[in-house]
Amino acid sequence: MSGSVIKLQTPKTVSLAEERAEMLSAKYAGADALEILHAALKEEFPGEIALVSSFGAESAVLLHLAAQVAPDVPVIFLETGKHFAQTLSYRKKLSTQLGLTNVQEIKPVKAEVAEEDPDGDLWRKNPDACCTLRKVRPLDSALSEYEAWITGRKQFHGGARVRLPAFEFAGKHFKVNPIVSWTPDRVDAYFKEHDLPSHPLVAQGFPSIGCWPCTHPVADGEDVRSGRWRGQAKTECGIHGKG
Repeated sequence: MSGSVIKLQTPKTVSLAEERAEMLSAKYAGADALEILHAALKEEFPGEIALVSSFGAESAVLLHLAAQVAPDVPVIFLETGKHFAQTLSYRKKLSTQLGLTNVQEIKPVKAEVAEEDPDGDLWRKNPDACCTLRKVRPLDSALSEYEAWITGRKQFHGGARVRLPAFEFAGKHFKVNPIVSWTPDRVDAYFKEHDLPSHPLVAQGFPSIGCWPCTHPVADGEDVRSGRWRGQAKTECGIHGKG
């Protein structure tokens, strides 16, 4: 048609890191979680990988699996200063029971907290800024010496997680998601099979547990993460938004 302009889409450029992540996902398609963890910890990223755990409702599964492969794996726990007391006690109990020898407590920078959240209620005024201060920036700093990190994300959590692969590359780091395809029934069965202790708040209706100001109980039939930032459009803390 005369005068019309045809716009051509520029092909997306795939980096070498993204290609490697796709290759790894294809290579380990169908592999079980232990195989994926062994590959990540011992073959693909030896000495260059950490596991990030919230020590939340389902965390014991991934931590138990990782402890079988490498009990000295660096386990990064973001101590936001806003955790439930039950989470802190659960972290100590679970770490000891599983024989994890390298759990690292990462806190936000004191000076930044004093400047950005002097009254401790930033979560109420701007939850995104609070997560950035207490989680995103501290994790970025903690991961600066690593090439990859292990997450416990699962597709059944919904949202952007439904299409997660076992390996991905996002901005700065490779991410390994060993139990991404696990279902709630499989998680429950693993807890029972290995007699893993539950987070104390699970019995009180908390299937997903974060900081106390932004975590609420969930009613039967509700989405697992519906108690996180309830009543807001926010669904993620932000640590998975970048590398």
